[in-house]
Amino acid sequence: MRIGMGYDVHKLAEDRKLILGGVEIPYEKGLLGHSDADVLLHAIMDALLGAAALGDIGKHFPDTDPQYKGISSIKLMEHVGQLLRDNQFEIGNIDSTVICQRPKLAPYREQMVKNIAKALQIREDQICVKATTEEGLGFTGEGLGISSQAIVLLK
Repeated sequence: MRIGMGYDVHKLAEDRKLILGGVEIPYEKGLLGHSDADVLLHAIMDALLGAAALGDIGKHFPDTDPQYKGISSIKLMEHVGQLLRDNQFEIGNIDSTVICQRPKLAPYREQMVKNIAKALQIREDQICVKATTEEGLGFTGEGLGISSQAIVLLK
């Protein structure tokens, strides 16, 4: 068995869609990044790639490559899932947390889990998506950005 940990953070910006877990969430700002800047999926992908010793998302999907400009992170996650299968890894479970003051994510978590399960071809009961605030502290608490952490178990 192997354990991997992932972390990602992006700045909130005007004129961007807010995409988390492959779900477009109505909000006045979105996350700034080369792709759709989905911090949840980026943290999960880094955890999966790290556990398999296959590098990180920057290695596989560099932000200097124009083919990834604006790409859906769900597409990237599908590729990571295939890499894991090609290397004989099976996902045991994924535990993740999104850290943001606003918006509230509870109404969207079920769809996030469905999207992740479909992209990785695993069961929904292998995935947990949680959300928390930092009670007004730090850059996430001040509404300047959103971060995410993930830990995974591979077999």
